[in-house]
Amino acid sequence: MGGWTGKVLRVDLTTGVISKESTDKYKPYLGGTGLAYKVLWDEVPPGTDAWDPANRIIFGVGPLTGTGAPLSGRVSVTSLWPMHPESLPATGHMGGHWGPELKYAGYDSLIIQGKAASPVWIYIKDDVVEIRDAGKMWGNGIYRANAEIMNIMGPEAHVAAIGQCGENLVRGSNVMCDRSHSAGGVGSVMGSKNLKAIGIIGTGALKVEASKSAWKDLVHYQHTILGANSGGVVPNTLQSWQPDGYYGGTRWTAAKGLFWGAASPPVETGDCTADDLNSIGLRTFKGYADFGPGVGDKHTVKIQGCHGCPIRCHIATDVPALEQLGVSRYQVNTCNGNSSGSGFTIGITSRSENNITASQYGVALCDDFGWWSDYGLAQADFKWLAQHVLTAEECTAAGIDPVNAGKTPYQYRLTAAEYAKLPWAKFTGSDFVGKMDFVKAVMIQIKDNRMADGTPATWEKMQAGQPATLGAYIAVGAGRLEKLWPELAIQHQENKATPSAINYVKMGHIKHHFTESSDTVQAAALLNMMYNRDPMCHTHTNYTGNGLPLALQNEIFNELFGPFEGGNAIDAELAAPDFLPTPMNKAKAVFAKMCFLYMELHNSLTLCNYTLPGWASPLKSRNYRGERNLEAMMYSAVTGDAKTAQQLEDTGLRILTLFRADTARRMNEKDMRNKHDLMPEYAFHAHSGAGTLDHADWEVAKDMFYEECGWDKTTGLPTQATYDRLGLSDVAAVMAGAGLLP
Repeated sequence: MGGWTGKVLRVDLTTGVISKESTDKYKPYLGGTGLAYKVLWDEVPPGTDAWDPANRIIFGVGPLTGTGAPLSGRVSVTSLWPMHPESLPATGHMGGHWGPELKYAGYDSLIIQGKAASPVWIYIKDDVVEIRDAGKMWGNGIYRANAEIMNIMGPEAHVAAIGQCGENLVRGSNVMCDRSHSAGGVGSVMGSKNLKAIGIIGTGALKVEASKSAWKDLVHYQHTILGANSGGVVPNTLQSWQPDGYYGGTRWTAAKGLFWGAASPPVETGDCTADDLNSIGLRTFKGYADFGPGVGDKHTVKIQGCHGCPIRCHIATDVPALEQLGVSRYQVNTCNGNSSGSGFTIGITSRSENNITASQYGVALCDDFGWWSDYGLAQADFKWLAQHVLTAEECTAAGIDPVNAGKTPYQYRLTAAEYAKLPWAKFTGSDFVGKMDFVKAVMIQIKDNRMADGTPATWEKMQAGQPATLGAYIAVGAGRLEKLWPELAIQHQENKATPSAINYVKMGHIKHHFTESSDTVQAAALLNMMYNRDPMCHTHTNYTGNGLPLALQNEIFNELFGPFEGGNAIDAELAAPDFLPTPMNKAKAVFAKMCFLYMELHNSLTLCNYTLPGWASPLKSRNYRGERNLEAMMYSAVTGDAKTAQQLEDTGLRILTLFRADTARRMNEKDMRNKHDLMPEYAFHAHSGAGTLDHADWEVAKDMFYEECGWDKTTGLPTQATYDRLGLSDVAAVMAGAGLLP
């Protein structure tokens, strides 16, 4: 079969044994997250901690990775999640070129287990795989590790590495590949295994079963379906060439007279008409979209992308002012990565020169230290803890002596000596360089991760009441910190106080496209309840944010997955004062299910969930219709294993159901509905510009979603019949033995 190499690489760092095994048993799960869920289920027993040597970290790629299929450069890095208080399974995702290189080296995924006696890195060049000493790299950042490994292997090597955050067991730490593509939250698993980096050179090739002409035609066809990053199929602003005058809040931001201003010479993004595939990589002017006119365009060198990606969303900037702060003027990142460091500041005007300088300074520190912000939750918590002044009533509610009213939580919780270690006058002051000094001071405390006495920080020491640095309290993660500091737990649930809307969901993670997804708020809530981290799912927002009129979006969805009675999947703009959506209905339940299934398929095949699905297209000649069968067509052409969209969707449900079973097994919880599938209380209270849940309707939403998946409504667990239908009878037997079968 095409696509797969036929081998999975396994490295045991405890024994030093390197082995290669057949991919065959993993093919029902495709690859990526599906393969990784199978590994965790089979090999890592319940009760295992994320940092236990018995835990695995799986670098998962799929049958489409590296084939040249558009958008196939992703890697799913799956493990037991260090940020989750119960070490439940979750995945970080990274792009770049590392994943395809693993395939070219001959491997369908990489499984790492055990713990090395001292720091090591893994050398992979085709069939040659070695565990090498990393003693000289340990203690240094990701940039240094990349440079040293490329000096050894050659400039064509692709490197995935951790920084000091991962080494020092900061729970929010990244694995970074190609210097700027991050798999958030899993870096400390590598650190716990004394694994610094993985360098790869692959010189092999992959087989595509379809003929060259058929494959070329299919790739061209997919290009015609694609719009811009985040699913936009019409421009952000009205263009003279747009036949129906459709435009909307998309990331299709190219326009006449708008340039990559820091390129030499500057590059005009231009009209980028829908039928001009040669300009598809110019449509998503992310620098302009993120940093604003006169700033983003001025400092953008180009928009980079991952392997096989025609869309491009990775912003390469040139900000000369960074040199005065001691870092390179050239930085690369996108989306939330551009706020990871600058989020520790206040009083900087958005879309200004200072804003882009602060952003890219934070990028330089975070990408080198290897820090992950829990998708911005760490900075939101920080600002509230640093600025919110506790009232006597809040103190009483949190079990704090009311005599401490008038203090911020940090002033109350930190020792006076620890509080004084940070230059707070620079945080609140107006001097920009001083603000950057403060950012650096906080970031250094995070990456060092120390108790107040200078010893390595641990959760056990914090639970025992030993004082820690502010950075260590950030490093431990929100899910644990709220157990220590009840005032933070209350704010996470109520989200009332200013400054900072925290938008926490549960169990240590922030929302991801949840209440702001007001047109599909029930589906967005289901996505945010399911996973053991923020869901990192863009399927719903990529479709509803495509820029087409609401009526047309619902018409297309009904054609693809309906017909439906009793209401549409997507709501109109929600009205004040309640901001309540229309009641839950069949179309919304199917929409939610398809969002789940296609995210799992994208993360297993692997394809980019930041742009897909291709349910709509930018072409008037197609009446803006996309292609439901796109993923199935690509899979079938590459592997020769012909599948329809519905058959591939069943594979997605198999993957999701295995994930659900493993989460329940590790929690030893039969009542997943009420113990795992939780929503914060603020989601049920009206907020301007955000969708609001109704308690009764939310329970209906869970009922309907469970039913769509073949899961029991009372417990939220998969049924025996569903396990059997999906080829998971062996999983059902284990769940029955554990008393977890409804």
